[in-house]
Amino acid sequence: MAHPNKRSTLSGRCLASCLALLPMFGAAQAQTFPSAPIRLVVPFAPGGGTDAVARAVAQSLNKHLGQTVVVENRPGAAGALGSLVVVRAPADGYTLLLGSNGPIAINPSLDARLQYDPAKDLRAVAAVASAPFLLAANRALPINDVQGLVSLARSKPGEINFASPGTGTTNHLVGELLKTMADVDMVHIPYKGASPAMNDVASGVVQFMSGDINTLLPIIESGRLKPLAVTGLSRSPFLPNVPTVAESGIQGFEANGWFGLFAPAATPDTVINVLAKAVADSLKDQEVRQRIEALGGTPLELQGEDFARFAASERAKWKQVIDSHQIKPD
Repeated sequence: MAHPNKRSTLSGRCLASCLALLPMFGAAQAQTFPSAPIRLVVPFAPGGGTDAVARAVAQSLNKHLGQTVVVENRPGAAGALGSLVVVRAPADGYTLLLGSNGPIAINPSLDARLQYDPAKDLRAVAAVASAPFLLAANRALPINDVQGLVSLARSKPGEINFASPGTGTTNHLVGELLKTMADVDMVHIPYKGASPAMNDVASGVVQFMSGDINTLLPIIESGRLKPLAVTGLSRSPFLPNVPTVAESGIQGFEANGWFGLFAPAATPDTVINVLAKAVADSLKDQEVRQRIEALGGTPLELQGEDFARFAASERAKWKQVIDSHQIKPD
């Protein structure tokens, strides 16, 4: 039988040897990764903007990674269910999340029951795209821009309503941010989805709303809605004559939807670097850029820590809006 001190010494030497091998293991993992198909979880149903971005990127990643990237839709709980699937997955790079501002930046402050913390449980890989929203109003409303909307709201406090696809959605919070920065009293009317919200704005039941540009554009072109402003820092090529909210007098106003890849928190640097490079290469593909632009967006080229800082700033921004208006989930 070995002496206890000898066993302790042997255990220590074994631990030291294992630790010494870790960098070599990481390098070997980077050389072999990926060696199997990758699952890209979309925490929303098929057919939406997040799903469309995921499929465009997945198709290009197939080529740049040399492995199949399979899009898996896991909708539920405003994106929380799909996000939790990735949080609980092995941290090996084979299960990724196509995250967006809702599950990553809004839910943590909105829902106290959330079972994950994106800042601790997920690791930012690379951003993919960013897209502004559009403020659109009923045609009969006697205003044509944000300045007119703000003046009307100030003359009729509490009488101007804005619609959204639901409480706590980014579209809802855009309206609350507008209220705060313009210092006006307007009332939020939540709906169960974008379609009923758009229909009631178009028919005059509600005065205006914030929505995705590619969703609202057909209704604007049909003459049922009129555009007021774009919420990004620059104008949209789809509506070049429509100013931004900042141009309309509310300086510093910016609100965008965005998408990016996240991995479980303990995923090694070597794997993250391989994935980030593949995303960067994918964003150079003309077909991917065209599909992003068709959704009203632009490629967002942020990687690793830069993307993590961006996500953190978005969390802080929307937390302030949620807390100041005491917004609670339905």
